Amino acid sequence: MAQKITLLGGGAMSTACAIVLAEKPDADIRIWARNPDYAADMQSSRENRRLLPGVHIPGAIRITADIDEATAGADLLVASIPTKHLREGLTAIRDSIPSGVPVVSVIKGIENGTFLRPSEIITDVVGDRSVAALGGPSHAEEIACKRPATVVAASTDPTLATTVQAAFTTDRFRVYTNNDLLGVELAGALKNVIAIAAGICDGIDYGDNAKSALMTRGLVEMTRFGVELGAEITTFSGLAGIGDLITTCTSPHGRNRKVGELLGKGLTREQVQNEMVAVAEGLTTTSSVVEIARERRIDMPITREVFAVLFEGKSPRDATDTLMMRPPRSE
Repeated sequence: MAQKITLLGGGAMSTACAIVLAEKPDADIRIWARNPDYAADMQSSRENRRLLPGVHIPGAIRITADIDEATAGADLLVASIPTKHLREGLTAIRDSIPSGVPVVSVIKGIENGTFLRPSEIITDVVGDRSVAALGGPSHAEEIACKRPATVVAASTDPTLATTVQAAFTTDRFRVYTNNDLLGVELAGALKNVIAIAAGICDGIDYGDNAKSALMTRGLVEMTRFGVELGAEITTFSGLAGIGDLITTCTSPHGRNRKVGELLGKGLTREQVQNEMVAVAEGLTTTSSVVEIARERRIDMPITREVFAVLFEGKSPRDATDTLMMRPPRSE
């Protein structure tokens, strides 16, 4: 039986996921892009020329700006809209979202103000339904080119997790299941903040020792934060935690690492945002994480210094000095 899957969003990850899903011979895959001109260009050129230039989009994938056409009869929805635009984006199309159809989130952030995770925003806007999240080291640039990647499909609904696993698994895209939806989503959001710090290391040219130490202590912060909020500790030593952290902090494809690199080279946050073609989730997630940590009294020294650089005008070198001169303690 053919499975109809609709991807909400016309970005790089949405395109990459569509390419993976289209490998199944019985799949009916559609991408909904809000901008009609953007959708028409992708449909005619068979390429996401802005975000994945040179990557061919198989002819079996239909790209449209008509939300009713995209979602009619859908068996599964894949949400790929940046966190800061997710609520607004879903609100605009919610009347066309079939009730009860499960959703897979490939979004990695925490909403400012509400502190909701993507799965929570989805159900808040389009109604109660089963939601899963894909997490792990998964840059769209590599997935779209069918380079090997491995991720987890997390959901509190084990049937949905298995369904997502079956839909996405190919000979180059391996999917494990996981029941810690909270942990996988938090790990995906938190690693972006640490990646900004790692990029700062690159921008200042602090070297391998500093960056390795920062990633290690960053993982400690991620784990501490997640466990405090109720996540499973093992999630942070898995693909969604350390796996995604390594990729995001080291890869030239990492948007958040690039943000940090530009900051380390002396650009301001406003200048960095003007340089970015795609959304770097860590820019907004940092504020949410700092506020939650403050309310819950969670020690997050790296995250706090990233916030100070982004929003308080602190120089990256002064932030480094603050971290290095903290009182000595045991690991």
